[in-house]
Amino acid sequence: MKSRALWTIYWLVVAATFAGAIVLVFNYTPNESTMGLIQKVFYFHLPIAICTFLCCFCNFVGSIGYLINRKRKWDDFAAAGAAVSVLLCTGVLLTGMLWARGAWGVWWTWSPRLTFSFMLWLLYVVYVLVRASIESSQKRAIVGAVYGLVAFLDVPLVYLSARLLPDIHPASIGLAPSMKLTLGLCFIPIVLATIGLVYANFRVNVARRQLAEANEQLNLQTETAAGGAL
Repeated sequence: MKSRALWTIYWLVVAATFAGAIVLVFNYTPNESTMGLIQKVFYFHLPIAICTFLCCFCNFVGSIGYLINRKRKWDDFAAAGAAVSVLLCTGVLLTGMLWARGAWGVWWTWSPRLTFSFMLWLLYVVYVLVRASIESSQKRAIVGAVYGLVAFLDVPLVYLSARLLPDIHPASIGLAPSMKLTLGLCFIPIVLATIGLVYANFRVNVARRQLAEANEQLNLQTETAAGGAL
């Protein structure tokens, strides 16, 4: 009961900070001179993108941890990171399309960063689908860990693409002090929501695994008892 109350308070804080961020974005921060209102998407696009990288890193760390010591909690953590990364990367692509429409007049263009971003989303969607298709829990964990290490290689490519390759994305963006303040505050609810989602997914993964292990043990005991009776 206590943990449920704390969990409720946590998400109320997330909701309150997110509402505050929206108020700041639309009522405090001035419109950008060139793009106007559509530029405000940036205040959410960038934090979501950074949190996507963090979730991919969680998957990477969990994958390494599982391959080193074979403890299933590492696999549970890796799977949680991947699931949330798919959600956040979807948000990155959608907000990026809104930005592209306002900045460049098109919804999508196959620039290096957008291409690598789409690849990142696709890699982790495939990760989730591959795990779901494998019945053996041990095989699922091993395949997921190896795949997770390979998929993470795309993260630095997304980050460096606009800096090392010709790209329509600017390598850096100049912001007025009020814009920098708003951007920094917009990170708070998105980071908190990301932490909460990864933790919630991790707990669900652990609970599902423990339930499956308990069922396997019960079935084994039932079969043993039936064999002894014969």
